[in-house]
Amino acid sequence: MDRGSPVPLYFQLARQLESAVESGTLAPGTLLGNEIDLATRLGLSRPTVRQAIRTLVDKGLLVRRRGVGTQVLPGGVRRPPELGSLYDDLDAAGRSPATRVLVDRTEPAPGPVAAALGIAPGSDVRYLERLRTAHGEPMAYLRNHLPAGLVAADTALLETTGLYRTLRSAAITLHSARQSIGARAATAAEAVLLDEPAGAPLLTMERTTFDDTGRAVEYGSHLYRAARYAFEFRLMVRP
Repeated sequence: MDRGSPVPLYFQLARQLESAVESGTLAPGTLLGNEIDLATRLGLSRPTVRQAIRTLVDKGLLVRRRGVGTQVLPGGVRRPPELGSLYDDLDAAGRSPATRVLVDRTEPAPGPVAAALGIAPGSDVRYLERLRTAHGEPMAYLRNHLPAGLVAADTALLETTGLYRTLRSAAITLHSARQSIGARAATAAEAVLLDEPAGAPLLTMERTTFDDTGRAVEYGSHLYRAARYAFEFRLMVRP
């Protein structure tokens, strides 16, 4: 720490800790101890340490756990714009994905859902709400509508695998999708589910997926924690 620098000490500490996390020196799951211990070990004031930790918590690099202390989180998910699922991305990255099914029922299709799926308003659809986690941390709140009878209603299966894997296991060939991405603030209920403060920024994604015959097989409206998740695009210059 350079006490003679115009850069605040908390920022210097935050930058050093961030570098250690990104380089792997501080591996995911590493416990940093509480603020008092850290302040004593580093010879800094407790407010300085608290502000540095808060900076990295806001960036999604650290998490405060009651009774445990401050812990290093796994890096955020960067997802390319391909026709894949969050479950597959997390599984491929070794992030131990898990799912809690909140709702699994048949209901009449609202107008926007019916339009997306190309069916008559009021037709039966299967409605799913799921909470996706990685290493026990909430990552996304997923809401999906599927044409009724498309796949067997097996809530237990959806607790152990992804929706796209379930569709493929039913011999449905996923071909393409129409997707839009945005952002908005979390409602109080969404914040509780995703372990975020009310009003926290969330990434939104709406997607309609089609099989190889052109039939719409799924309409999804998803929310992702902005601190844990990013969509990554590759743009090419048009000749």
